[in-house]
Amino acid sequence: MPHAKWENPVELGSNNSGMQLVQGPFDALICLMDTWPDLRGPRYVAARSLCRAALDGRRSPEEAREVFVSAAREANLAAN
Repeated sequence: MPHAKWENPVELGSNNSGMQLVQGPFDALICLMDTWPDLRGPRYVAARSLCRAALDGRRSPEEAREVFVSAAREANLAAN
């Protein structure tokens, strides 16, 4: 399911990197692994795990979205 998309993409933004639109669990996983500001938060770890599970079909993409938004808030990224 690498091409699964969320009904409502997530907008992330910070003062340093500008805005980024994350459209599904694959995009979220790339964002978490490549550009995330804090790789140690508990919500970061949960989001990374759930995005992988969604890509494997073990969890729904929308479950991954909820945890990803929570991780974005933990990292002080503006998330819708």
